[in-house]
Amino acid sequence: MIRFENVSVTYDGLAEPTVRGVDFEIPEGELALLAGPSGVGKSTVLGAVGGLVPHFTGGTLRGRVTVAGRDTRTHKPRELADVVGTVGQDPLSHFVTDTVEDELAYGMECLGLPPAVMRRRVEETLDLLGLAPLRARPIATLSGGQQQRVAIGSVLTAHPSVLVLDEPTSALDPAAAEEVLAVLQRLVHDLGTTVLLAEHRLERVVQYSDLVVLLPEPGAPPVLGTPAEVMAISPVCPPVVELGRLAGWAPLPLTVRDARRRAAPLRERLAGLPAPAPVPSTTALPSPRPAPAARRRRRPVAADPSPHAAEVHGLTVRRGHRTALRAVDLTVSPGETIALMGRNGAGKSTLLGALVGLVQPSAGTVTTGGAVPHRTAPRELVRRVGLVPQEPRDLLYADTVAAECRAADRDAAAPPGTCRALLSDLLPGVADHTHPRDLSEGQRLTLALAVVLTARPPLLLLDEPTRGLDYAAKSRLVTMLRALTAEGDAIVLATHDVELAAELAHRVVLLAEGEVIADGPTTEVAVSSPSFAPQVAKVLAPQQWLTIAQVRKALA
Repeated sequence: MIRFENVSVTYDGLAEPTVRGVDFEIPEGELALLAGPSGVGKSTVLGAVGGLVPHFTGGTLRGRVTVAGRDTRTHKPRELADVVGTVGQDPLSHFVTDTVEDELAYGMECLGLPPAVMRRRVEETLDLLGLAPLRARPIATLSGGQQQRVAIGSVLTAHPSVLVLDEPTSALDPAAAEEVLAVLQRLVHDLGTTVLLAEHRLERVVQYSDLVVLLPEPGAPPVLGTPAEVMAISPVCPPVVELGRLAGWAPLPLTVRDARRRAAPLRERLAGLPAPAPVPSTTALPSPRPAPAARRRRRPVAADPSPHAAEVHGLTVRRGHRTALRAVDLTVSPGETIALMGRNGAGKSTLLGALVGLVQPSAGTVTTGGAVPHRTAPRELVRRVGLVPQEPRDLLYADTVAAECRAADRDAAAPPGTCRALLSDLLPGVADHTHPRDLSEGQRLTLALAVVLTARPPLLLLDEPTRGLDYAAKSRLVTMLRALTAEGDAIVLATHDVELAAELAHRVVLLAEGEVIADGPTTEVAVSSPSFAPQVAKVLAPQQWLTIAQVRKALA
């Protein structure tokens, strides 16, 4: 169904191909996972399937890509639209209409389908993706995860024979991700749809895959095989596979169920050992250490009589007839990392917006660094609190990475090169002349993080910070954020990434329907939650182990 024959793609202005020697075939009715570190060209491979590369992106494609017998060199994207449906990393870039129902119908209108067929398919898709309660909602009012489901649904209504998805679960909570993956399974097994998807959160999708196409490093040819074959040699793998490697299991497990069947001896070895803290305790943080030379020493601000980095009391936020937050109480201490978790639309992003002054309370109070955010001048507020939004393009406006970094240094009154050094720590290898729009979603997010950190705010807010990041990039992010908390900074992050919360958070705050339903140490909240527990916790329960690093340290 999909065939790549010795394909290389070189974009204008680059000396080396982004991908080289890509040669593989995906049969009809298979679910294939495209895996590999950030920046190896996964989005380029996906774009080549639908003809977006090179007809839309530019550049030079050598070799041959065929889909259902059609050569993408001679068929432009509109001539492949009835065969290939594509959903990119950024759902907002897909939307043409204003409401959910209209967006689901728009693609079928372009294909000239009869109204009766359109109506039936819209209803089917609303049910498939759990969107029926949102059918009349303006898309702009949806959460990021809800928008992702609408983007997928707008493609499914055309009933394509090939479905291409780039990070389809990155903005979804665990339950919603399972729903989407179940839909993809149904399309593959019941309708014979061929699905090719790229995903960094392999723990979610590898067990559902029939094939894995691994791009091990930039310019290297892909490795094709079954999930078990590829995970045995892959430089990127989910925690359950890494646990299998650590324990010496063969074959390696791909699911929590497989791992639990073999984990009894490991649980016995760990039973008498105390589980080390996944992150340093906020009551025993290391002494603040000098900031790296790349960072500017934080400028003094007005004395804050409060011992907390942020305080929220009785916060209620109403949006029209809907209550986004209801009587929320939260305190954030210096040196503490808090993970906000919950279903899509639970109010996590709204709470972050209130902490940074983008959302005005309907009732209750919010203070950050002793100031009321929505009443504080932006130039003063940026020294107290910084937000990295879920859509990093909201912060990026320059034509090159170098220009973005210079602007960040200027806005923060930081020494020249501060932002660039931060970016190099987080994401090595990004050229100064690269346009931010040519970066992957994860790379743009990392650039936005460097821009915000340049001002060294004592309170950092992150909205889905690992969206689009591979395991290595996530590890670098965790290292940097831990360094910030060791220096006394506070971090609040809204995330669906349970593995990140296990690695980084001192506390987990669960939100549901705008209310706080749990607030406690990560170990207690995560282990007791069937939805938000990391893979290691599920395998080794009832013992309270959260991360591979904990287990490795204990066994050593």
